[in-house]
Order: sequence, then C-alpha cells, then structure tokens
Amino acid sequence: MEPIQKSLTKWMKENKNFQENYVRIRKEVLNDPEIREFISLHPDLSKQSINRGLIKLYEYKTQSKQCQQCSSYPDCKNMIPGYSPVLHVENGEIHLSYEKCHSRIMYEKEQAQQKLVQSVHVPKEILQASIKDIHDDGDRNNAVLEVFQFIREASTELPKKGLYFYGPFGVGKTYFLGAVANELKKMNISSMLIYMPEFVREIKGSFKNDTTNEKIDYFKKADVLMLDDIGAEMQSAWFRDEILGSILQYRMMEQLPVFFTSNYSLEQLEGLLATTRDGVESVKAGRIIERIKQVSKPVEIFGENRRR
Repeated sequence: MEPIQKSLTKWMKENKNFQENYVRIRKEVLNDPEIREFISLHPDLSKQSINRGLIKLYEYKTQSKQCQQCSSYPDCKNMIPGYSPVLHVENGEIHLSYEKCHSRIMYEKEQAQQKLVQSVHVPKEILQASIKDIHDDGDRNNAVLEVFQFIREASTELPKKGLYFYGPFGVGKTYFLGAVANELKKMNISSMLIYMPEFVREIKGSFKNDTTNEKIDYFKKADVLMLDDIGAEMQSAWFRDEILGSILQYRMMEQLPVFFTSNYSLEQLEGLLATTRDGVESVKAGRIIERIKQVSKPVEIFGENRRR
C-alpha cells in the first residue's frame, strides 16, 4: 500500500479543481498583512515549513483576533469561543495556540465580581444600584459625602467602620447599600446584604436543619456586612443577644465594618431593643448600641419619598 501522503499528493495533482483552490487559498493566506509580518519576523522558516503550516496560517487568518470581529463574548465567532489565535515558531515549524481574548477576560471578571455581592431577601433593583445614580440633592448631601469617603478609603484599605443610615421611609437608604456594595466588588471586596426581617425568619428556619451556627459564622466574617432595616424585625431578647450581639461583637473585635439602614436613630433604636416580652432591658439594649457605634458611623438622611 502506498503511503497516504504519496497517495494524497497524487490525488491533488490529478484533481484540477483542488489544485486551483489550493493555489488561490495559499495566495490569499500568504498575502494577508498579519501573516506576511509573522513570516518576515521569522526568516529562518523554510518554504517547506510554510507549506506544512499552511492550514494553521489559514485558521489564524479566518479567526477573530482579540475581539476585532466580535461585539461581545457571547457573540464570539471563533472556533473556541472566547479565545484568540496566536502564531509562534518552535523548532523551525509553525504552531498555532489560543489565549483568552479581552472579552472573555472581562466576562470572567464580571462573573467573579457578581459572586462578591450576596444577599438575603434583597430586591433585585437594589442589587443593581449604581453609585452614578446617587445625586447630591441637598437633603442627602452629608450621606453622599460619607459614602464617597468610605469608597475612597476602601480603595487603599478597608475602613474599620461602616455607616448607620437612618431617616424617614423611602429616602434611598437601602439604595445606598446596593450602590456601595457594587463599588466594593470592583475592588474585589465582598459584601453580604441582609434584609433584617427576613434574616430573623431565616435564622429561625435554620433550626430545622441545624445550620444556625454556620450561617452566623458566615455573616460574622464577610468583608463588609450590610443590615437593611434594622428595627423593623419582630424583636426578641434571644435574637438581640445571641444572634445580633454575637455578630456585632465579633466584627467589633476584628475591626470589620458594618452598614445599617433604619427608620430609627440610635437613641430610638435603643429604646426599641430594650422592650421585650420579659420587660425593659436597658443594659442589654445599650450594649448592642455601643457595638453598633464601634462598627459604624451614624448618618442621618432626609428627603422626599422616592418610592411614591
């Protein structure tokens, strides 16, 4: 039996159409500006090596290089989506490899960043909040300045204190949390955003599968913890002392920041926390307020109700 290469060569000589197409494609490939430049940078390549590598050169020519012909990663036209071809020479032979393109790198970065913002029962629009949409309208001037100050400091070192936003219903307190969380993820800083009333129910529900300690530990150690609408949940002495107190104590000792939103000032919240089914427990409530002061800075927000 004749060697396959000899048979193929014989067939090519006898097949006029194939020969014509081969000559045409070879000419197109070798006249491609990028390929011409590649060959000129490797004068040691022989004619035989170029012919042997023609299929690799053709593949390189037909692929999009670093997203030149692709609008985004999902629309990639290459054989290996999200990868761009690279030509190189090894031992006098042409080789073709692929590396991640710009769009693929950005896509993976965005996917990784999305995982940095986790939430427990927080509206989708809050998770999509942008710092660009926070405007200085006079009433919220101080809050806006405090937010930008925190973000500036976080770009070099994570501050030891977050912010305690308090004020009337609907002035944008929760939106501030989402906007800060999305800015922090750009710095690869994770955030845990928790809607307090649902968080209480989440903890109570965790008794059934014995995951309470695991969940509390997770909230304790988040880079930035955000507690939305504190004071709105059904309060109990057990939750105040064993759950909230435990989380705040850990973060106070580890100097980890906490953000809060509330309709109550710290003084009003203290009175609320003190009132339980067992009576008024001012000392224990005061202990929680002191921990809140250690991990956050009070910032009052006024303004019109933006939910109307």
